[in-house]
Amino acid sequence: MNSEYPIPAGFLERETEIKKSRFIARVYAVASRAEVKAWVETAHKDHPDARHVCWGYQIGRPGSAAEAAMNDDGEPSGTAGKPILNVIQHKDMGDVLVVVIRYFGGTKLGAGGLVRAYAGAAESVLSEVDRVVQKTMAAVVVSMSFADEQPLRHWCDLHHASVDEIDYGVPVRATVGVPADRLASLIEFCEAQRFDYSLDR
Repeated sequence: MNSEYPIPAGFLERETEIKKSRFIARVYAVASRAEVKAWVETAHKDHPDARHVCWGYQIGRPGSAAEAAMNDDGEPSGTAGKPILNVIQHKDMGDVLVVVIRYFGGTKLGAGGLVRAYAGAAESVLSEVDRVVQKTMAAVVVSMSFADEQPLRHWCDLHHASVDEIDYGVPVRATVGVPADRLASLIEFCEAQRFDYSLDR
């Protein structure tokens, strides 16, 4: 099965106004619940006077997401988080968080108006954000001498891999995140350099 799928290429923000209420929509690529929490907290810090900070997200492959959730943040139940998540689920995009920040303009929109406003705000960022393909990654623990760290990092730079963790013991142990289609190349490199390696399960 092809395990690659599109995700947002980066952050995008768009603002709409409906009956003097401001709706500021933000889209992020996220890989964990901790990242979702961090970006929602950032929205609260950036807009401390906003009435509501509502959101929805899904992590994993579109259509079979490993995790999804939403939050109305004080709006009537089902009028904010659910429409945001519904738009996400129709966009064929994974690993995506949409946060919509609302400044109340003094006029109530009603349940239907809120659903349309939050869905429209989510649509405004999801329809414009660029996409990249999320590739399945493998993790490999590589053991080497201190002097060999730079050659390993150089190989990673050339092959879209990354040194995610490093332990400067004896030997130095690095956990390398590598696209699954480059795993064989990394193993060849390790064997040529006489590095010990193991797949991190």
